[in-house]
Amino acid sequence: MNQINPNKLLLSKWIAVHPKQKERHFIVTKLIRAETPAAEIIACELEAVINNKVYEIDWQTLKDKTSWQMGWL
Repeated sequence: MNQINPNKLLLSKWIAVHPKQKERHFIVTKLIRAETPAAEIIACELEAVINNKVYEIDWQTLKDKTSWQMGWL
């Protein structure tokens, strides 16, 4: 399991372990926060580097090492 500091998640780089449509490298471009006073992060937007497509995912899924690797090779 990848350990992630949610405060440092913005602009972090990720590699999809099983790329789809040649989309392998991603950057976290936006954090989506709850509208509660604590404003905890509930999701994030990943932008594919190859074609600039944006995907919204639950940020907790980035902890799964079978799907995501931190950083770029």
